[in-house]
Amino acid sequence: MIKQHLIIFALLCATLSPLHAQNNPEFEDFFHNVTLRVDYLRIGCMRHDTCILKEYVLQNDVWAGSTTQLLDPIDNGAYRILVKDAASGQDLYSRCYNSLFEEYRSTIPGRDKDSIASFEEVMLIPYPKKAVDICLQKRDAKNRFFTASTFHFNPADEGSVKHRHQKGNTIKLVNNGDMHNKIDVVIVAEGYGKKDAKKMQEDFKLFTNYLLGVEPFKSRAEDFNVWGVGFLADESGVTDPNADRYVNSAVGSSYNTFGMDRYLMTTNLFQLHDLLYGTPYDHIIIMANCDTYGGGAIYNYYAFSAVQKMSQWILPHELGHSIGGLADEYVEDDPNYNRRYENIEPLEPNITSLIDFDKKWKSLVPEGTPIPTKPVEGLGKRDNGPIGVYEGAGYMAKGCYRPCTKCMMRDYATFCPVCMKRMHEVFDLYVR
Repeated sequence: MIKQHLIIFALLCATLSPLHAQNNPEFEDFFHNVTLRVDYLRIGCMRHDTCILKEYVLQNDVWAGSTTQLLDPIDNGAYRILVKDAASGQDLYSRCYNSLFEEYRSTIPGRDKDSIASFEEVMLIPYPKKAVDICLQKRDAKNRFFTASTFHFNPADEGSVKHRHQKGNTIKLVNNGDMHNKIDVVIVAEGYGKKDAKKMQEDFKLFTNYLLGVEPFKSRAEDFNVWGVGFLADESGVTDPNADRYVNSAVGSSYNTFGMDRYLMTTNLFQLHDLLYGTPYDHIIIMANCDTYGGGAIYNYYAFSAVQKMSQWILPHELGHSIGGLADEYVEDDPNYNRRYENIEPLEPNITSLIDFDKKWKSLVPEGTPIPTKPVEGLGKRDNGPIGVYEGAGYMAKGCYRPCTKCMMRDYATFCPVCMKRMHEVFDLYVR
């Protein structure tokens, strides 16, 4: 099966449209090897939103990200941060991302046109040497980015940057070398009490194995550095309103986010990143000390998983979202979600409305394959089946399609070839 995946992956690389080439600026010309954290609030409703700067924080005395791939070539996510040189207007740094606010807008409370909500958001950028404009962009009706809010940062204004004291204890779990050429993942221990110190260390090792134990992570294990950040609270566990349990945990996480029982998330982004102060990281995993099934993830935000018997499958699925920007491929009759693609092609690479299928995996579908393709019966539990156009994805039973009968983003099977390709593209963004 692995050999088959490698062959299909090679075909994908050769036939799918390449990422757009961009001219990356020279890191040393514009940035210090230091991490600047931008804290802001996104406030709005279904119809509109705005961003309000809270503060700038000197997050780390090193920059963990790439110093060569500064401009994000991957067109995904509802939002983008774009750093521009204030004097010349040159693009210096960008990353696409999603946010919990965007998910809120698709829920029942968020669809109330008069319902106003505020969400914390945090972005990390390399520390500029000169004055810059930090542009927070979002998509228009045709999925084109435009600048909605702009913050001005001048490094000469020393009083504008706040400093923190490290709150969590950081340990190295996997060290494969220079952080500028590696994917630095930090595992945050959430819900561990004073009596849980030993269990926390054991769970760090467990989640590290889960992270690097399945493809495409397994074959790229040497491209990862893994850090653990521990904080022992006064009590164990996390908040679960369904069980009438409320816990003052390290990052304030909770089940039942947006009224969905198993959706385990946190809205306390400032608190989370304060805990990570001084730790180099590109991506965040939050490891929740609770045995109730649950998790969640947002693209370039964080991935959440409870520590329980399904964690080894929950975690890679959620990393598909948080690192790869992949869509869920399953169908759920859940009134909390209101996603429709009748008039637009989804951004995520692993689902399509067929409006612009040429940009997806069309060239990989064998000639003569019916569209929609009939799901393959009798597949093994972890097998994908042949590439086709299978109806039912993105929470929609009709009008949205996926590449294979089964995939990690639907059934906890292996990642399908289309999802594997996107994950490798993102990995390369950090190691090239």
